[in-house]
Amino acid sequence: MTIAVCPGSYDPLTSGHLDVIERSARFFDEVHVVVAVNAAKTPIFPAETRVDVIRRALADAGCTNVTVSSTDGLITDYCTKVGATVIVKGLRQNGDYEAELGMALVNRKLAAVETLFLPADPVLEHISSSVVKDVARHGGDVTGMVPDCVVPMLAQALAQERQTKE
Repeated sequence: MTIAVCPGSYDPLTSGHLDVIERSARFFDEVHVVVAVNAAKTPIFPAETRVDVIRRALADAGCTNVTVSSTDGLITDYCTKVGATVIVKGLRQNGDYEAELGMALVNRKLAAVETLFLPADPVLEHISSSVVKDVARHGGDVTGMVPDCVVPMLAQALAQERQTKE
């Protein structure tokens, strides 16, 4: 059985993330989507909400061989725990490769886990969580950039963020 891990912050889940996860699910027997909790970052959504959103989007997409969870530890430790030998990362054209290559080499050294890079769908490669949040913060329409279930949640979270700042 081949097990892969798709780690990320997923804050919020984008259509590009979902595409990479769905494509990974076609290649591997089991895929673990792992919300990586980074204490140095201040996410808009708590980890539990991100896990729930990913589960809902994957259910809507019909993915049945995907498990979603979170960790605040090393991704390699998570891989060892679930028996994963591959980490899958999506790459866009904006320098993702340089950033991801270093992590891939460290992960291989730490736990003999290989990293598979999947190129982004050209229709989605311009989308990132940061871009989505920026567009939404300025009142832009993010429909299509994120799964449908994310749109109202993002609007609500940003409205709460604005109220907190006022």
